Amino acid sequence: MTREELLAAIDKKYKDMGQNPDVHLSGLLHAEPMTYWDFIQVDALLGLQTQRTQLPDEMVFIMYHQINELLFKMILWEIQQVAHTENISTQKFSMHLDRISRYFDMLAQSFDIMGEGMEPEQYMKFRDTLTPASGFQSAQYRKIEFASTELINLIDIRFRATIDRNTPFQHAFDHLYWQAAGKDHQTGEKSKLLTNFEDRYMEEFITFMKEYNTLNLWTKFKSLPEEDQKDKTLINAMRHYDHTVNVLWVMAHLNAAKKYLGDSEATGGSPWQKYMHPKYQRRIFFPELWSQEELDGWGIDNLEGHKSID
Repeated sequence: MTREELLAAIDKKYKDMGQNPDVHLSGLLHAEPMTYWDFIQVDALLGLQTQRTQLPDEMVFIMYHQINELLFKMILWEIQQVAHTENISTQKFSMHLDRISRYFDMLAQSFDIMGEGMEPEQYMKFRDTLTPASGFQSAQYRKIEFASTELINLIDIRFRATIDRNTPFQHAFDHLYWQAAGKDHQTGEKSKLLTNFEDRYMEEFITFMKEYNTLNLWTKFKSLPEEDQKDKTLINAMRHYDHTVNVLWVMAHLNAAKKYLGDSEATGGSPWQKYMHPKYQRRIFFPELWSQEELDGWGIDNLEGHKSID
């Protein structure tokens, strides 16, 4: 584009916005040039780590979880583009799905950073300052679940037969699979872990659940041309995402927790050994894309031999 064409395009852009192009050009004349540290907001980002103890490895724990949350935001950013593109093409759907999977591949392969990066003695000291907080309370992770699959697949398997599309969202929320981790199994009373989480996010979650009820990844996949839904490459990409999130990522998290906690209780008080293991959760985003044998072995044999179809 020539200088004249560029100026004409700028002039048109601001006139179409009802703005005076000369004012914006004058502002550009006096503006400071952009720097990397201002664009990325490096100082703000590096100032977000606040320790509650003087134990050095607490900083590893904080930064690792902040990195996770940034990756969760990237994943939600990609899902949002799929969800809100009307009549999405198979090519665009696949492009965003590949991005989402790469982010989760990175997450699933990253647990050694925390699993091997902290001294157990330090962890067992600073973890007491976290109570009753827990990674369970990652709102972005819960949104990724809501945005990936139909809500019925996130309901505690014991209650799925009693819930359908006519069930109020509040009732469905109360029977999500992760609710079991925040309740006393004998009394049904909610833990502080769960009540804090719900007080902060429940209304936001229900709004999000309603939004993605018909815009989640599985629903968008089913909107693709029928021939493309049978494409083995695309099916394998869907299976890879499902397996990575609901088996590999979960097991990596579980194994890291075992190293530090042994049989100890989680900071939030949840029965984490049972809550986290995929064979108990039975959380599967796209069950229609797995064989009955694979569904029966979910989280037991790690499905390494069943990740792709020929």
